[in-house]
Amino acid sequence: MIIRSLSFEGFRNLKNGKIEPCEGVNVIYGENAQGKTNLIEALWMLTGNKSFRGAKDSELIAIGKDHAKLTAEFFAADREQKLSIIYLKGKKEVILNDVKQKGTSSLLGNICAVVFSPEHLSLVKDGPSERRRFIDDALCQIKPSYKDSLVKYAKILNQRNTLLKDIPKNKRLEDTLDAWDQRLAAVAAAMISARIRYIRKLNECADMYHNGISSQKEKLELTYKCTVQQAENMTSEQIRDFIVDYLKSNRANDILAGITSIGPHRDDVEIKINGTSVRSFGSQGQQRSCVLSMKIAEEEILELSISEKPIVFLDDVLSELDSSRQEFLLNEIDERQVFITCCEAASVERLNNGKLFRVENGQIESQII
Repeated sequence: MIIRSLSFEGFRNLKNGKIEPCEGVNVIYGENAQGKTNLIEALWMLTGNKSFRGAKDSELIAIGKDHAKLTAEFFAADREQKLSIIYLKGKKEVILNDVKQKGTSSLLGNICAVVFSPEHLSLVKDGPSERRRFIDDALCQIKPSYKDSLVKYAKILNQRNTLLKDIPKNKRLEDTLDAWDQRLAAVAAAMISARIRYIRKLNECADMYHNGISSQKEKLELTYKCTVQQAENMTSEQIRDFIVDYLKSNRANDILAGITSIGPHRDDVEIKINGTSVRSFGSQGQQRSCVLSMKIAEEEILELSISEKPIVFLDDVLSELDSSRQEFLLNEIDERQVFITCCEAASVERLNNGKLFRVENGQIESQII
């Protein structure tokens, strides 16, 4: 997948204009608050996903403007294509290859991409929910039916937890738990099995990239920490049966606590470098390198599933990385289109081949290396 060009009008602080990226590494550089991340965000919106900064559509429109417009030419699915997104007050219009679409969700899968931004450091720094969300989001891109399992599991879990809280007031309700336990265990087992398979692939790919980023000095290890003991050695059916038995034997405790004590909603991913927890003992640079490795590995796994190379967006990726790690990111992630933002002029000088975009006060100038 290649973005050939992007035109922007009334988008954030960007001055109306057009860029034509190269097929390799594109570095977007300049001082802080000049519009670098705004440009990355504009490119990311072409994928049909929500803003990686959590922005509302209305916030994408420049102050004093009544609309914003993005127009892109791109190559995907073995053909040249064109896309336009117009953001209006309270609504938006999407046109793909001259055909009006129902919304940006219809764009999902047309331009596949992976994005890293400083917010993604929460994968290491924050609690288990962030790491679960990372796995689930990645699986949804690879296997759309996984999204249905997520929604179904959330509903069943909510129903069971509500029932657990009501049982002390009405003991007869306890008889209905068996049916809910069976439903929850079936969906939970499918989710856990999918997560285990994904983490195995992610661990292998992420370690390979981290080994390169760290100049062969560090080994990255990702382990799925499941509430089902030995789940990695079980079939989906065995995991289901284990959960059913556990829920039945632990029922009194669940009723007392009012929550379900086992399942994918309580699982986590452990991240280690050279056998040591990155969350507890990793430096800022190591934490950033770990997340970068995981995001690039996510891209590679997605590539295998869609038989095309997704685009890679790396926002503010070079800060707090030493020169050798910067060198790897700029010059060793090849055979795919990459967009990297940075502030430091010295980092730009390390790029051997690609295209530069200098951003100053929303104005963009380009230069080929």
